[in-house]
Amino acid sequence: MTGQDLKNSILQLAIQGKLVEQREEEGTAKELLEKIEAEKKQLIKEGKIKKQKALPEIKEDEIPFVIPESWEWVRLGDCCVYAFSGKSPKYTKTPNNNIAIGQRNNQNYGMDFTYLKYCTDEFMENYNEEMYLKEYDILLNTLGGGTVGRTGLYNNPHGFKCITDGHIFVFRTGIITFQKYLYYVLKANQRKIEKDAEGSTNQSFLKLENVKSYLIPLPPLEEQKRIVAKIEELMPYVDKYDVAYSEVEELNKKFPEDMQKSILQYAIQGKLVEQREEDGTAEELYKQIQEEKKKLIKEGKIKKTKALPEITEDEIPFDIPENWKWVRFGDIFEINPRNNVSDEIGVSFIPMALIEDGYVSQFTYEVKAWGNVKKGYTHFQDGDIVMAKITPCFQNLKSALMINLENGVGAGTTELHVLRSHSNICREFFMWFIKSPNFVSICVKNMTGTAGQKRVPTDVLKNYVVPLPPLEEQKRIVEKIEELLPYANQLIKKVD
Repeated sequence: MTGQDLKNSILQLAIQGKLVEQREEEGTAKELLEKIEAEKKQLIKEGKIKKQKALPEIKEDEIPFVIPESWEWVRLGDCCVYAFSGKSPKYTKTPNNNIAIGQRNNQNYGMDFTYLKYCTDEFMENYNEEMYLKEYDILLNTLGGGTVGRTGLYNNPHGFKCITDGHIFVFRTGIITFQKYLYYVLKANQRKIEKDAEGSTNQSFLKLENVKSYLIPLPPLEEQKRIVAKIEELMPYVDKYDVAYSEVEELNKKFPEDMQKSILQYAIQGKLVEQREEDGTAEELYKQIQEEKKKLIKEGKIKKTKALPEITEDEIPFDIPENWKWVRFGDIFEINPRNNVSDEIGVSFIPMALIEDGYVSQFTYEVKAWGNVKKGYTHFQDGDIVMAKITPCFQNLKSALMINLENGVGAGTTELHVLRSHSNICREFFMWFIKSPNFVSICVKNMTGTAGQKRVPTDVLKNYVVPLPPLEEQKRIVEKIEELLPYANQLIKKVD
C-alpha cells in the first residue's frame, strides 16, 4: 500500500464515521442542518447572500454507503453559504497586492504563490467583496486533464487581496459547519470528481450545479472537529510511512539491477566460479589463438593487422586470478569485419530497434537479399558479438551474440561494433563482458562526438584491455551467469 493509498483509506474511514467514535452529547446532524438553514435565512435577510435554487432531494439509490444514525446525507450546496465560480480578471503586469488565484496556485499540498497574476485596482474596487477569498475557503479546480478536481484549502500567509479566476470553484461554509471537514470529504472524493468532469481529456470541465449536488455525509459539528483532529494527527505518520515506502520501492527497483551488475562484475574478476588447475592457463589459450590467427593470415582468410601496444600496469583496472591473462580485444577478435556472400542469398537484416536492451542476448530480424544490404550497413555472421556504439543505445546494453541468422549471415545498423573470433573461445563470456559495468563505464568515458551523438571509437574497442580466463572456466562462468540472471529478472518483473 502506497502512502497515497493509506491517506485515501484514512479519509474513507473518516467520512464513513469509522475514524472516531460517536458521542450522544454532541447531538445530531439533523439539529445541525436546522442551524445551517437558520444561518442562511439570516444572511439572506441581511442581504449578504442571495436565496438559492433548491437542490434535488436525495434519493435512496444515490447513497453510496451507510453512515452513523446521528449523521445526515446532504448536498454540498446545502451546507455551504457561498458556492461560486471565479470570474475573468483584468490583469496588469505591475506587481501589486491584488492577486488572481488560478489552478496553478491551487495545489494538493496547499497554496503555491510562486506564480502570481496581478489584477488592476479598478477591477478589484468593482468586485464583490464577498467573493474575496477568506481563510479556509475550499478551492476546486474545474478544467483540464490532470488538474480538474484538484481540491485545496485556501490560506494566505502573505496578506494578498485574492480572488479566483474563472477556472476555480469556491465553497465557503458559515459558522455552523467546520470547513476543514468539508475539505477532507472533497479530498476523499477527488477521483470521483475527476471522473464526473465533462468534455475531452485535456479540456474536461466541471459544472458548478453538478458539484453543488454532490452528496456529503454530515456529522454533528463537534464530531467534525474530532474527525479533522484525528486526520491531522495521523497524516504526519502517513507522510513518514510514504517516505519509507518510497525508499523501499526504490531499493526494490535498484536491487535487481545492482544484482545483475554484481553478477557480471564478479564474473569478469574471476570471483563467480572457482579456478581449477586442470583447466590450464589463459596463457596457453592465448598462444593457441595467436597460432590460429597466423594460420588464417597465411591462408588469406583474414588480413594481418598492426601489432597492438603492450599492456601497461596502469591500464589494469582490477586483479584477476593467476591463471588468467590480460589481453586486448584486438588480439583475440577481428573488429568490424566484412562478409563476402552471393547477392541473391537471403540474410538477416537487423536495425537497432530489433536488438533488445538490458541483460539479455535477444534480437529479431527481417529477411532481405544480401545485394540490397551489403553496402551502407554493418556486416556480421553467426558467432559474432554485436554491440551498439552510440549513446544511449550503448548505455542501454543493446548487444547480443548472433545465432541462427538467415543463412548464417546478417547486416544491420551502422551504429554497431562487431567482434568476430576465429578461435576456440566461449563467445558468450565476452558477450556478457561487454554488458559489465566496468566495461560500460570506461567506454562511456572514452566516447567521442557531440552531445546525443557520442560513440565508442573503434580504436577504443580494439585496444580495450579484457581479462581472458582458460576456456573451460569461461564456459563455467557463462553457465553460472545464465543460472543467476533469471532470478534478478524475476525480481524486476515483480517490482514492475
